[in-house]
Amino acid sequence: MKLIIAEKPDQGSTLASIFKHKKQNGFIEIFPNELFTKGAYVTWAVGHLCQLVAPEKYEPGWKKWALDNLPMIPEHFQYEVTKDKAKQFAIIKKLISNPLVTEIIHAGDAGREGELIIRNILRVTNCKKPMKRLWISSLTANSIREGFNKLLDENDTRSLYFEAYTRACADWVVGMNASRLYSLLLQKQGFSDVFSVGRVQTPTLALIVKRELEIEKFNSEPFWEVIAHFEMNGKKYSGKWQNDGESRVKTKELAEKVAAFCRTKAAQVSEIHSEKKEFLPPLLYNLSALQAEANKRFKFPPKKTLDVLQKLYQKGVVSYPRSDSRYVTKEEANTFPEILKKLSHVNGYEKYFPLPIASITDNKRYVNEKKVTDHYAIIPTEQLPNMAKLDEDEKKLYDLVVLSLIAAHYEKAIAEYTTVTTLVDGRAVFLSKGKVQIQEGWRKVLYQKESEEEPVLPKLEKGELGRTVKVDVKESQTQPPKRYTEGQLITLMKTAGKHIEDKELEKILSNTEGLGTEATRAGIITMLKDRQYINVSKNMVYATAKAKILIEAIGQEILASPEMTAKWEQKLKEISNGTASPKHFMEQTNKMVFHLISSGMEHSENWSFSEEIRENFTPGKQKTRMKSPAKLGACKKCDGSIIDKGSFYGCSSYQKNKCNFTISKKILGKNITQKQIKQLLSEGKTEVIEGFSNKEKTFNARLSLDERELKLKFLFGEERLEVSQGK
Repeated sequence: MKLIIAEKPDQGSTLASIFKHKKQNGFIEIFPNELFTKGAYVTWAVGHLCQLVAPEKYEPGWKKWALDNLPMIPEHFQYEVTKDKAKQFAIIKKLISNPLVTEIIHAGDAGREGELIIRNILRVTNCKKPMKRLWISSLTANSIREGFNKLLDENDTRSLYFEAYTRACADWVVGMNASRLYSLLLQKQGFSDVFSVGRVQTPTLALIVKRELEIEKFNSEPFWEVIAHFEMNGKKYSGKWQNDGESRVKTKELAEKVAAFCRTKAAQVSEIHSEKKEFLPPLLYNLSALQAEANKRFKFPPKKTLDVLQKLYQKGVVSYPRSDSRYVTKEEANTFPEILKKLSHVNGYEKYFPLPIASITDNKRYVNEKKVTDHYAIIPTEQLPNMAKLDEDEKKLYDLVVLSLIAAHYEKAIAEYTTVTTLVDGRAVFLSKGKVQIQEGWRKVLYQKESEEEPVLPKLEKGELGRTVKVDVKESQTQPPKRYTEGQLITLMKTAGKHIEDKELEKILSNTEGLGTEATRAGIITMLKDRQYINVSKNMVYATAKAKILIEAIGQEILASPEMTAKWEQKLKEISNGTASPKHFMEQTNKMVFHLISSGMEHSENWSFSEEIRENFTPGKQKTRMKSPAKLGACKKCDGSIIDKGSFYGCSSYQKNKCNFTISKKILGKNITQKQIKQLLSEGKTEVIEGFSNKEKTFNARLSLDERELKLKFLFGEERLEVSQGK
């Protein structure tokens, strides 16, 4: 009899569903059939049933957080059963030890984490029975049946387990030692909190902090543009004044002079340059690309995308979600006609059929065996869902996966981009840009908004004469770098900080090591939120004072280097390929931790944190009794005091009299410090604060408090404008 161990309860149920079976407590009994002549048991983990033990399990003295205890490096790593999952572990252990069970079938997710989860259970139970590996990329009945017919040998995936195990041990060594090191050193600086540090999370955080500091240091400067409106034989269009290829004018006076010179003057089309551009359909999705797209379109956090995809996978309607490949094998491509035939009868998709291209089997843009790693791209399976039974989020993601496959069977999109040069009075040069779509192609299926929508220009001819109807001077401000969205953060991690434009994404990603893996990136971002290193507001990622403190303390250490972490990921990949040694990797990790501890202690003597960063720092929740927060000034609504409440400033008397007077900590993208709140409450206004940013521009202003209306207002000279808080 065989024992099948799945990774999750739902997967266990799905694997058993194609056979006659009976549900038991914590497992399912499969009755004898063609595949399992003596029958089988199916049981499951509940994610990670086992975890690496805490430091004090190796050395009791390691329980105390002390610099003298560092580094903590176990001679041999040990796993233990997670307390809240002990009941299911006991069921699995009993089944493994059942004398009727002669062979184990490892049916965890077909990836490194799934490999680790099930093998750890077998290791902790000291299982010596032979093992086979079920390796499938979808949970359809056909895939399950075929997978059980083609089980892999235990040693076929052993190196993948070595990679996952080495990754877990390395992360333990770095995380346990570095977190204690920086928490203890920063406590000496007055920052009483736990500063979690990790091999992947910290370089990711360093990228976010780097962007935050670029935004804070950015000095916005005004500029002007001269826009002329032309009429050529009844045809109207507009253009920007250019001088040596630059359209921005540094002074208003010069812009006004240019505008005054051009008004009512004769104009002539001096040059027309047209260029056709072809755009191939996008590649099929891997997890990172789908997370980025779902975030862009629906504002889904990456973790939500993965969770929803996992549900679709467990329903058998999409292939394995944690894939890092955007290609399929010829074998998979041969199934597309049948899948698409079924989709053509689904309401909403029939409008895309018949397909312009019947088959992409021979198209190497999508079908490339060499570029398929453990799994092929995320595609719909032949098992169509009941669309009425999918929730709204499931429908959105299923739709993206389906449309990406349909779009691959469409022609390229072709557009003609035209640049018109217009001369005013034979001297002033104006440029106009426009676009004409020649062939819609795949854009009929997957509409993609371009970064700048080009207007449609009228049909003009070189030498055509006309006049300047109107000239405007437009004032703007230089804008700071944009904050990352959560979707862009996934892409940033994938490319190890090499931020690139979408057009080039597919070329560069295929050759780049990244931070973390397809399966772990969403979890890293969630972890940074949970540990108060980042805030996400309206899909924009903000680094907190806590994040800035940690990254400033770590400085130039390799722990904050995305490039170095990407190289570690490459080494771990080599372990899974069987070309690198886990022992050597751990030796290098241990050396790095030794260096980190000595270097961190040495450099901490010279740490110096600004007053602003200290004021913006909010200590985490402590187990010990904390002292009362500092009073920043008198409440303007009652007899209470305004204090720092973590994510906002509010009245200390809220519990007593429900006083709801509050002030946001972030206004139009700018952090408001305790010092500024003190000044606002005592003097009624702050000093000039630089860098407020709305959709139109970045500006500087004072904050003032209208005590009668109890509202914040911007103060420009003597003019006041009401503040919309919390943005």
